[in-house]
Amino acid sequence: MPGLMAICQECARVLVTWASGRVRQLTCLRREKLQRMPILLFTGVMVVAGINRSQVSAAELNWPFRAGPTLNSHIAASDAEGLPKEWDEASGKGIVWKCPLENAGHSTPIIGDGRIWLTAATEEGHRQYVYCIDQATGKVIHHILLFENAEPEPLKNAINTYASPSCALDSTGVYVHFGTYGTAKLDRNTAHVIWQRRDINCRHFRGPGSSPIIFENLLILTFDGIDHQFLTALDCETGKTVWRTERTTDYGDLDENGQPKLEGDLRKSYSTPAFTTVNGRTQVVSVGSRAAFAYDIRTGEELWTIRHDDFNASAPPCFYKDFAILNTGSRNANLLAVRLADDTRGDVSESHVVWNRTKGNSDLAAPVCVGDHILMVTNNGVVSCLEAGTGEELHKIRLDGTFTASPVSDGKLLYVCNEEGDTYVIKADPSLEIVSRNKLADGMRASPAAANGQLFVRTFSTLYCLGSKE
Repeated sequence: MPGLMAICQECARVLVTWASGRVRQLTCLRREKLQRMPILLFTGVMVVAGINRSQVSAAELNWPFRAGPTLNSHIAASDAEGLPKEWDEASGKGIVWKCPLENAGHSTPIIGDGRIWLTAATEEGHRQYVYCIDQATGKVIHHILLFENAEPEPLKNAINTYASPSCALDSTGVYVHFGTYGTAKLDRNTAHVIWQRRDINCRHFRGPGSSPIIFENLLILTFDGIDHQFLTALDCETGKTVWRTERTTDYGDLDENGQPKLEGDLRKSYSTPAFTTVNGRTQVVSVGSRAAFAYDIRTGEELWTIRHDDFNASAPPCFYKDFAILNTGSRNANLLAVRLADDTRGDVSESHVVWNRTKGNSDLAAPVCVGDHILMVTNNGVVSCLEAGTGEELHKIRLDGTFTASPVSDGKLLYVCNEEGDTYVIKADPSLEIVSRNKLADGMRASPAAANGQLFVRTFSTLYCLGSKE
């Protein structure tokens, strides 16, 4: 197999796979993984069998989505080995490189094939940019003005930016999303625009926040504005709409004239969905204002809904066994578990809630399920560990600072960043033992990412690579 080995060693070639009756291109798989795969040699072309597009992306791209390769804030084992536990701005300890960033943005660094993608925008939203940064050196490869907006809607808050949604990455391109201001697919090498859409719109009112995810050949986008609330799926190759499903929520917010109160402010949310499979059928689970939903990921058909009392939902769902764990958003967020089964259909508000924790929950930062436990941090720094099966609180501690970014975990440790520039490394178990507290010069609202034993942290002004310099 000399030809096969040459391709593996280069790690930059293209394999061709036959899936669903059409040819798709996949970036080269890592050598050790490729050697273990069943490979057919067919007319001189290698064909990788039995793997769908989303599985390839998750396995071969280090951090392809806001919440990591498996959409649950977990760092892959291959990327977790050697992760740093200590670093310091003043001494330079543990800082491999740092790259100054222009303008503002809270998008998470998206990482694959040795490149990092993130977005930025001017403070008033007239210009929106995409960065491509070399993972090894921190040098800027591309810094491109992607969209210009003549009259962007004012943010009306001090937290959000016009570049808060994160990018998404698959084997064929990088997807850059700014909510109503535009979505584009770029070539991963040249950053040239393959397609773009600027006709999918809503009034975010306080700025966009939901990030895209990818399933097979579908790019899933969430629009929960004050005027329109819906999910839509675009074909990854063409950008054309495959399905669009409106929220069926009864918001209960109409005034005496039949108009939404506060211009519809109680209808917006910012959450990023995730998907799970129930008895062979893949569902996309999405939390919106006043209700959460599951949809058939291929058709957009609404499968079930659960009513709640909150708005401003921000955290993506996580999953434990046959439970969907949902955070309902805002300062009075509930955290609840919904049982997933064949009979989870229609309105399950009264029938399928396994447990419901009404106080002390995170509002912006996403909960992380590690083993049999749920770990989360509130805006004011209370870290709690819950029993995932019951919702029972096992232990909690308080950290200093204000916490907006979602934590990430390697299964043993939890990395928690605050707006003051601190990252706490905590044991991801009921002890919640603080392993270290590490200081950078500026604060963070973007969630961290990990790749190849290094941690990538975006502060208000700088992208850092943390870890070993080797």
